[in-house]
Amino acid sequence: MVRCGIGFDVHAFAPNRKLILGGIEFDYHQGLAGHSDADVVSHAIADALLGAAGQGDIGMMFPDTDAANKDISSLYILEKIKESLTQRGYKIINIDVSIIAQQPRIAPHSDKMRKAIAAVLQIDKNAVNIKGKTTEHLGFIGRQEGIAAMAVAAVEIL
Repeated sequence: MVRCGIGFDVHAFAPNRKLILGGIEFDYHQGLAGHSDADVVSHAIADALLGAAGQGDIGMMFPDTDAANKDISSLYILEKIKESLTQRGYKIINIDVSIIAQQPRIAPHSDKMRKAIAAVLQIDKNAVNIKGKTTEHLGFIGRQEGIAAMAVAAVEIL
């Protein structure tokens, strides 16, 4: 049986923070505000995977009220979710992500993100798709106030 899940995350830009997307540090003048590393890509993937397996959301496993999760790597979060899925008999089939950002440009970094995500989830890089979209200067993303990401994941029950 194949199951699908959808994930979404958004964070505002913040000064004096690293910009981490899909586990990769971008050379950018600001990062994203958040309790963890604020990696919207990994967070959207986490929610999509948890949704596909009927396991709630990222906040249930890694609450932002827990000091232990302060500045935690979102790749670590994905690693723990992968372990949880495996223990419950799920295999990840594929992941598709749309990153919505006016800046920075996503395409030059998508292959590195795919590799990082695939490595931590122990799946083939070709099972991870990442694309960037803008809002054509509309809304808070268009004003370069933040970044959002949407992800869809398919898992198979073994």
